[in-house]
Amino acid sequence: QVHVVESGGGLVQPGGSLRLSCAISGTIFSRNIMGWYREAPGKQRELVAGITSGGTANYAGAVKGRFTISRDNAKNMVYLQMNNLKPEDAAVYYCKATNGVSSTVVWGQGTQVTVSS
Repeated sequence: QVHVVESGGGLVQPGGSLRLSCAISGTIFSRNIMGWYREAPGKQRELVAGITSGGTANYAGAVKGRFTISRDNAKNMVYLQMNNLKPEDAAVYYCKATNGVSSTVVWGQGTQVTVSS
């Protein structure tokens, strides 16, 4: 069974930084396309950043230049480095694993990010 677990959320002041981590188990990690999504109250869940098994990344326009997604295939980990955080970045952040062979999708439970002074 595939498990996806996020960590690293918390409270940060505007302009601050956080690094989210996502651990995946129960699957061949290198087969998975990984993504970070976020869901703010009253809004739909949206893609923040994605990364292929080969390391090609894409970003939502709102976070481009501030957030960086990366993966460590040896450790089965994905990271989201978030810099210059803004109040509008506050949301529950979810990690998603999409298996490129079976098309199986697994979500983590989410981690809360609060940006406030």
